[in-house]
Amino acid sequence: MATPADQRLLELLEKWLKSLELHIRYSSLDRDSYANIQPWPEHQRPSRWIIDLAVQKAVALRAQVQERIKSGDTTFSDSLELMTFLANLIGSEHIERFIPLAVPENERPLPRAAPDGQPQVSSDTATATREMPEFVATKRHAPAPVGTAQVARTERKSGHAKPAPRTALKHPGKLSVPAKPAEATKPVAAAKPVAAARPAASSKPAAHGERAAGAAADAAREQVIADAARLVQWGRRWFELPELIARMADRPSLPEVRRILKDNKTAIEKKAGLS
Repeated sequence: MATPADQRLLELLEKWLKSLELHIRYSSLDRDSYANIQPWPEHQRPSRWIIDLAVQKAVALRAQVQERIKSGDTTFSDSLELMTFLANLIGSEHIERFIPLAVPENERPLPRAAPDGQPQVSSDTATATREMPEFVATKRHAPAPVGTAQVARTERKSGHAKPAPRTALKHPGKLSVPAKPAEATKPVAAAKPVAAARPAASSKPAAHGERAAGAAADAAREQVIADAARLVQWGRRWFELPELIARMADRPSLPEVRRILKDNKTAIEKKAGLS
């Protein structure tokens, strides 16, 4: 008679085999279509020979489990679960190199391709008026004039300045020396506009640091959710997840992992296919 561990292991193997069947079908897709066909976690796309090898090993393991059940071995499945636990706890080095679980319910429809192999364009797009692209020539800025408006006004004023009137002749027969023309009043230099006070430069690094910290926290949260969903799919219990994930490389501390798991339990169960 099958034990609870036998049943959990057989259910997990069936789920893996269904996922691998989908991966075999997805292996013929291009990169963009593969990225959109499922809500994948972050991973490296598996090659076809890796998928075929995984199918062979999963089928062989299922046959061994069924044979041990028939022979009355009640410890075989428990031993496999312990080995899986230790492999994730100690031996995991390349977390992103795995074949993610593909669920038929999560499969997304892809756009149909035209007969010539090009993506099919909707009728609205095909009949819409297309506007030719505008070729913008590079604008060449003319060199700034040497003289400024203030200088020009000064030159006009000095060029048309009226000469000083001649003094009256005090003695007939003597010519009076004309007075020197009054010097043009030099214009007072216009006060330079005070530059507007720039915002404090110190606020920019602070804002950048806050954005970087927020991005790092989001990445850590997504990684913990992906790890938890994968471990749940492998048969791990919920109370085992915090210590398993916290001991992985480049993961948050144990209290932070527990907080993330508590806040995102629904999302983890949905990603693991339990809801």
